[in-house]
Amino acid sequence: MPRGDKSAYTDKQKRQAAHIEESERKEGRSESAAERIAWATVNKQDGGGLRKKATKKAAKKTAKKATKKAAKKAAKKSTAKKTARKTAKKAVKKTARKAAKKTVRKTTARKAAKKTARKAPARKTAKKAAKKTARKSPARVAAGKKAARTRARRSGRNGASA
Repeated sequence: MPRGDKSAYTDKQKRQAAHIEESERKEGRSESAAERIAWATVNKQDGGGLRKKATKKAAKKTAKKATKKAAKKAAKKSTAKKTARKTAKKAVKKTARKAAKKTVRKTTARKAAKKTARKAPARKTAKKAAKKTARKSPARVAAGKKAARTRARRSGRNGASA
């Protein structure tokens, strides 16, 4: 299609362009500028010629459906394998993280105990300090107590109804 060919545009788009061109000419623009503005406006509104797009859209849809079907089939086959792998990886990571946290806690508690043992004259104070650093945070303690209360309440309800 040569440049400037308007065969891809519908009759409605051509009428719109003609109308816009007329109004631009009335405003005092040159004929070439008015035509350029008119077609630019039609392109902006509709995204180009619609006559050609209708056939392109239909072809795209059928191609899209075919690729979607193929993708679904492939996904069904590999989904079970992927989920099994993912859960295994997650479990391994979790256990590794927990072990790392425990060792970090222990080493920090030991280091703190050693420092206090060097500084303090008595060993009792060193042991107390080590225990304090190894203890749970107050927020965790409170959360644990709350959970215990709710469990007690629930067990009380279940026992009353049985």
